[in-house]
Amino acid sequence: MGGALLTDLYELKMAASYLRHGMTDQATFSLFTRKLPPGRGFLVTAGLADCLDFLESLSFNRDDLAYLAEVERFPPETLEAFKRLRFTGEVWAIPEGHVVYAGEPLLEVTAPIAEAQLVETVLLNHMTFQTSVATKAARCVLAADGADLIDFAFRRTQGIDAAMAVARATAIAGFSATSNVEAARRYGLRAVGTMAHSYIEAFPDERAAFETFALDHPGKTTFLVDTYDTVTGVRTAIEVTRRLRLPGTVGVRLDSGDLGELARQSRQSLDASGLRDAHIIVSGGLDEYAIATLVAQNAPIDAYAVGTKVGVAADAPYLDSAYKLVEYGNRPVMKLSAGKVTAPGKKQVFRGSHADIVGLRSEKPPLGHVPLLVPVMREGRRLSPAEPLTEVSKRCTTDLARLPELARALHEPAPPPVHHSPLLIELRTQVQAALAGRPGSHNGTKDRAAKDQIP
Repeated sequence: MGGALLTDLYELKMAASYLRHGMTDQATFSLFTRKLPPGRGFLVTAGLADCLDFLESLSFNRDDLAYLAEVERFPPETLEAFKRLRFTGEVWAIPEGHVVYAGEPLLEVTAPIAEAQLVETVLLNHMTFQTSVATKAARCVLAADGADLIDFAFRRTQGIDAAMAVARATAIAGFSATSNVEAARRYGLRAVGTMAHSYIEAFPDERAAFETFALDHPGKTTFLVDTYDTVTGVRTAIEVTRRLRLPGTVGVRLDSGDLGELARQSRQSLDASGLRDAHIIVSGGLDEYAIATLVAQNAPIDAYAVGTKVGVAADAPYLDSAYKLVEYGNRPVMKLSAGKVTAPGKKQVFRGSHADIVGLRSEKPPLGHVPLLVPVMREGRRLSPAEPLTEVSKRCTTDLARLPELARALHEPAPPPVHHSPLLIELRTQVQAALAGRPGSHNGTKDRAAKDQIP
């Protein structure tokens, strides 16, 4: 239990004010991405499972309340209200693994406004980071053209919690394994590992290192062959494999140099020695662009071990995500700030074969479209156990296969259009007109808002 201080201070101040003034009506907040990062034609949604875990356990413990009393000077009546606070609301969400686009709600939270407000920071953190990583990983999967991918990011992620999230997000995208042992245990993934250059350097020579490792780990032997000279290292790995008659499938890992050319030379040597089943794994600063280049060269590579650039989503490390109030007390609301206009009301995303439509949750699906947002939590409790990652990954694989070519392109991708339904447009127009007539509204607000792209 706990976690309520995992938030920005202004969330606590707003929640305290709501509670102090008896503002307990239901509020709906929508979490979405305003626009896709440069170089992205789609996103893969991830992070929902951690969001639901957080919501189920939300509370203020004794130490939390003591800190707020002593350091932040919250009054006793507010602390008492916080002490009783739990998340009691509902969540609708697009299930993890789906391909999504800008302007589409990834999830919507409906709860008494203090509860719904307080959880903003954590929900944005989980969804933004994990969706960024899952998207980068999915692009690697598309580039790899059927080869296996392995998560090697643990040592380069920005924190241990991030490493766990990366292992999970890459599994959603279709990676087959991870080097992160704890993540493998927690999420039911396959853990893999070879050896480091330090291991080989610790022995008198490469052959002694290979022999010792192979004897200690028979049946699970992959030789790192580029500590000194890659061609010689492959030859030594072949000699050790044949002399010890190692069981199972062996492999060699290439971590530097011209990976495409070295993979071809390695394949020729392995095949010539009768080790046609031996795997070739490559690593070293890989991302979807490097993988696509190797695939285009027809490099005989069986698996790509991808670390840093996926683990930090290097070329698009954040999303322009937002969590905005769209309804309070059955009153649709919207933001009219220039460039950040929002659409009012509870939403639904309707997926079609050529375009998505964002509409109101109360609408029937347009012909040929299916709704994506589903209820996942009511009265603060999950409606079902967390999905197995294998099912989430299958969903991602299906959606990636359906992606238009322009959206999946690595360079200058173009996402399919996302439209608003006539009913949502009508509601937006009505709310804008009502807001434009209120005291304090800028005379040009209505016209300016109409020109803004409204997610």
